[in-house]
Amino acid sequence: MLYYAVVFFIIAIIAAVLGFGGIAAGAASIAQILFYIFLVLAVLTLLRGLFRK
Repeated sequence: MLYYAVVFFIIAIIAAVLGFGGIAAGAASIAQILFYIFLVLAVLTLLRGLFRK
């Protein structure tokens, strides 16, 4: 999931450089959402690992 967040972030940067503001904003929003989902899943997995022992 972090891979897709990075991919959308790179797409947003390329689109911003080329002047496609709407596409850049959309890709940046998707990257941000995927990154937050990744963080939540990472924390949940970490907590599950700590409480399982």
